[in-house]
Amino acid sequence: MSLTPSSSAPSSATARLRGLKPDWLSAPRVWRTEILGGLVVALALIPEAISFSIIAGVDPAIGLFASFTMAVTIAFVGGRPAMISAATGAVALVIAPLNREHGLGYLIAAVILAGAFQIVLGALGVAKLMRFVPRSVMVGFVNALAILIFLAQVPEMHDVPWPVYPLIAGGLALMVLFPRVTKVIPAPLVSIVVLTVITVAAGIAVPTVGDKGELPSSLPVPGLPDVPFTLDTLTTVAPYAFAMALVGLMESLMTAKLVDDITDTRSSKTRESIGQGVANIVTGFFGGMGGCAMIGQTMINVRVSGARTRLSTFLAGAFLMALCIVFGPVVSDIPMAALVAVMVMVSFATFDWHSVAPKTLRRMPAGEITVMVVTVAVVVATHNLAIGVVVGTLTAVVVFAKRVAHLAEVTSVTDPDGSSVVYSVTGELFFASSNDLVTRFDYAGDPDKVVIDLTAAHIWDASSVAALDAIETKYAQRGKTVEITGLNQPSAQIHRKLSGELTAGN
Repeated sequence: MSLTPSSSAPSSATARLRGLKPDWLSAPRVWRTEILGGLVVALALIPEAISFSIIAGVDPAIGLFASFTMAVTIAFVGGRPAMISAATGAVALVIAPLNREHGLGYLIAAVILAGAFQIVLGALGVAKLMRFVPRSVMVGFVNALAILIFLAQVPEMHDVPWPVYPLIAGGLALMVLFPRVTKVIPAPLVSIVVLTVITVAAGIAVPTVGDKGELPSSLPVPGLPDVPFTLDTLTTVAPYAFAMALVGLMESLMTAKLVDDITDTRSSKTRESIGQGVANIVTGFFGGMGGCAMIGQTMINVRVSGARTRLSTFLAGAFLMALCIVFGPVVSDIPMAALVAVMVMVSFATFDWHSVAPKTLRRMPAGEITVMVVTVAVVVATHNLAIGVVVGTLTAVVVFAKRVAHLAEVTSVTDPDGSSVVYSVTGELFFASSNDLVTRFDYAGDPDKVVIDLTAAHIWDASSVAALDAIETKYAQRGKTVEITGLNQPSAQIHRKLSGELTAGN
């Protein structure tokens, strides 16, 4: 009896089990990248979370708790590995008025309700709307993001002790030069450690993380928001919750798409949408201010540190709390200059320099450039990425409609005997092109029989059907007949369904 099958079975089973393991369980190098990436992100999250807490008008611990619970939860339920979710400025801006007018309890209730809205929107397929965001808007989004990241660092470089400037320059130099020596340790982490050691050892008085606010000394505990559970409460928080849900999903889905492009991988946008909702609900019950994907920290994790798995996301949240609770005094001594240098480097790496190169601009259609510039301008002006994306997309729709509208052409051929005329219509017929269609026919001069050939055209909407009805009516008023031919199946279906039903009295 041959022993070959039985001896090969364990090997085959082992191979199958190995294939089921996440990458970070089987590769020490991946472990190192993910752990160090998570640590760098955690260090960068602390001053950001404190700053966003100030914007929202809450205690710094509320923002730090939100960053902890968002990151840890999304690591398990999110659809985009390695993406960082935490307390964000966009969410802080949305909910700040609610906290100012009604208090923290209402803010927490809005966070929980926003999470529920996000789950519903995710289940309804809101993520599929991302396919309608054109590339020019995406490029504008990325460039605007890079500008906002840089602008957020400007206050940290204004009216500060002079040593801040050489420290920032030194941090940037370290991040540029250190990877040429080794990439085993992320350059941002080296920069943070070196600059902290220098400032502490030399006793250099510069702004530190501790100057931003007091770090929490214990883990958050779950609880219900301190609000009356009434209809009045619901009507008060619902508008803020819905706005937060939309802004959070917009930023998260755009960030997920950006990471997809950087890593050449695909992610589940529906799962990410639902995951953001779950993370916000968890965050609300733990007393956090809510949040969404953080683009700057995600770029640190993915582009600068090279992380690719959920481990780095989880560890970013875990390290954040560990650094605050266990190593609070040490973290408080980190100079803000070190973190400013990291974010400036992220800003530089995030900006799509190719998109603004003279060679690219000369080749790019004017409409595409306009859309990109509008997106950047709106985002920078409003400091709201979601508004910029919406305005940019609407601008792209207008540019596209204007461009396509000119593609509809009408040519006519009259029979030699003059008994009939054939109008050939080519192009896409929709509201922008069909409105001009009625003026392209010679109603008074044409013979009694008119043929409109739509073989090379496509009907997209009710406006086109209404235009064709108007043409037939104008000819009928002069005792002439119209025959429409060449309709493809979708066009024939919409024409058959709507023709004669779009004017008053029918």
